[in-house]
Amino acid sequence: MNTIAPVVATRTAEISLPARRSYKRRIGFIVLAIVVLAAAGLYLATRLMAPPAEETADAYVGGNIIAVTARDGGTVLAIHADNTQAVTRGQKLIELDPATTDVQLASAEAALGQAVRAIRSNQAQVDEADAEIVQAQANLSKARNDLVRRKSAAAQGAVSGEELSHAGDAVSTTQAALNLARARRAQAASTIEGTSLATNPQVLAAIAAVRRAAIDRSHMEIVAPTSGMVAQRTVQLGQKVAAGTPLMAVIPLDSLWVDANFRETQLQYLRVGQPATIVADIYGGKTVFHGHVLGVGAGSGSAFALLPPQNASGNWIKIVQRVPVRIALDPHELAVNPLRIGLSVDVTVQTADRSGPFVGGSAPPAGGVEQSLDGGPQIEARIGEIIAANMGHP
Repeated sequence: MNTIAPVVATRTAEISLPARRSYKRRIGFIVLAIVVLAAAGLYLATRLMAPPAEETADAYVGGNIIAVTARDGGTVLAIHADNTQAVTRGQKLIELDPATTDVQLASAEAALGQAVRAIRSNQAQVDEADAEIVQAQANLSKARNDLVRRKSAAAQGAVSGEELSHAGDAVSTTQAALNLARARRAQAASTIEGTSLATNPQVLAAIAAVRRAAIDRSHMEIVAPTSGMVAQRTVQLGQKVAAGTPLMAVIPLDSLWVDANFRETQLQYLRVGQPATIVADIYGGKTVFHGHVLGVGAGSGSAFALLPPQNASGNWIKIVQRVPVRIALDPHELAVNPLRIGLSVDVTVQTADRSGPFVGGSAPPAGGVEQSLDGGPQIEARIGEIIAANMGHP
């Protein structure tokens, strides 16, 4: 009896071990099924309860690539900025040889001085002509008086006819001299009449020449048109560049945007102003940028391709097209986490609010470069100095 009891217990244990393993396996499958069903239910609930949105991974960062070109030709003397370097608006980038423009500016300044002196000379000629007129009038009056006296004397036989004839010729001569003095006075006054020194055409033309030469001189220093990062530098020291030659580019990283290429089937509920979230591959999913829809492109990408498809020829296969949608980015977020042009991003646009227009309005004009059209205050002061130096003493 004592020997049979342990054998029965051992067989019972061997029989119950597979049963316990099968039980644990069924429990594991049940738990896994519950987890899967819960995850699927949560996903469905999230999708059904989440606000409507459109997503795309075919999106890239865009921005302005501002080309820096030479306005006038010259030889490069210095380069003050290189690729990957940040520059500020108005910062000097490149210096060209100013020797030729310096000579042109000096010549224009000399021409301005000559014009001022020429006006002074014309004014003196007018004064001289006035004196000649006064003298000719006096001579004419004297000649007429002499003629009257000789006529009286000739009536009494005291003066010969020849002397009377000479007196008449003297009147004619002095009258001609008066007419000549008046003509000279009109000719001298024609260059200054109705104008002052500051409004005289000759002086204005000379001032314009000085300003033009000063502007050409200012083109020898090329400055940054806006703040940003330098890229695509191709210019080298000693290079002879012509007007319009691209030298480098400046990219303002504080005014970037995203071009999201949505399928045409996703555009039905997209509207201007809808909020968007952007995740950049460079930072990963932990960094989320926020923006809004600026507008939808005027055509699909294939329509503006270098070789657009000719769907009217050959066999036709319908292909869903993509249309670029521009997304504005928050400049404050860009300052914290700067992006670069061409980076890949994932865009999600919330389309619940559909009150905005489908076509964007006119964009505000971009800020321009501060530039003086007359050479700046320094050249204006220089023009005043030249005029004052050639006016002479009263």
